[in-house]
Amino acid sequence: MNLQRRNWVLTSLAMGLTGPSSIWAQSNWPDKPIRVISAGTPGGSSDIFVHIIESRMKDKLGQPLYIDNKPGAGGMTAAGLASVAPPNGLTLFVSNLATNAIGVSLYSKPTFNPQKDLPPIARLVTMTNAVAVRADSGIQNMQQLMAILKSDRKRAFYGSAGIGTSSHLTGHMFGKAMGADLTHVPYKGTAANLNALLAGEVLFSIDNLPIYTSHVKAGTLRLLAVTQAQRLNNLPEIPTVQEAAGLPGFDVFSWFGLSASTGTPPAILERLAAEVVATLKEPEIAEKIRAVGAEPAPLGPNEYKAFISDEVRKWSAIVKSSGASAD
Repeated sequence: MNLQRRNWVLTSLAMGLTGPSSIWAQSNWPDKPIRVISAGTPGGSSDIFVHIIESRMKDKLGQPLYIDNKPGAGGMTAAGLASVAPPNGLTLFVSNLATNAIGVSLYSKPTFNPQKDLPPIARLVTMTNAVAVRADSGIQNMQQLMAILKSDRKRAFYGSAGIGTSSHLTGHMFGKAMGADLTHVPYKGTAANLNALLAGEVLFSIDNLPIYTSHVKAGTLRLLAVTQAQRLNNLPEIPTVQEAAGLPGFDVFSWFGLSASTGTPPAILERLAAEVVATLKEPEIAEKIRAVGAEPAPLGPNEYKAFISDEVRKWSAIVKSSGASAD
């Protein structure tokens, strides 16, 4: 047994993890690359943060992480696959707001229970959504966008990453708060939503900020506002929706984390959580996360589970207000 594994077994014994599965998990795991199921399309928000941490996780675990994109059904396809994967710690899931909180209310009979069937490992990041338009649209700020939305319903189209996603529901909340009748155009994932905006299929788009950053730097898109309550430290010039649209109390942010399949041994969950949380606290990793418009927000298994419970309650009311349903 190498020194790293020997130390982990000794730590596990000291913590009382003396069951056969605990010792087996740490002496043999991981013996293969670790599959990370993502509910998004390749290049979408679900992938970005796994890519950022994967090299450090490989150093720590001795095996690489690889993303397996399974888009569809608002993320529930991927979540369902992950929940029934073999409980050997070799299949993880990019848990997120859409699948693990919103989806509970969006589906009358969801195929999985996010609290029981996808054991939380760790929360990775929080991030704001953002309102974006094409740079050549002539729209310079939120006030100009709102004037168009209120006066020209034929142009009041906004794109989202799909029905029931945070981008869809954020748009619903925005339209309701400003008193405008907006037409929602759902696409299959964040990447498709981005491409639709770039192609001019919709007037504006609301989605996770990281998908816009490279296009803003390239000069093809313009950010009008962020949806969370506070301005970002790395983009202080971009106002919040509260400020720019005059909508006090408007505060929407998304989040991503990692979960495991049902029945994964506790020792594996604890090892993964410890390594993920430590990785997120590394200055180089934190800088990379902030560079794409998110914020490192590590939570361990128990804290992450409590956070998801709170999010389920919060978003159930918003889903009901929107009338959204995936049934």
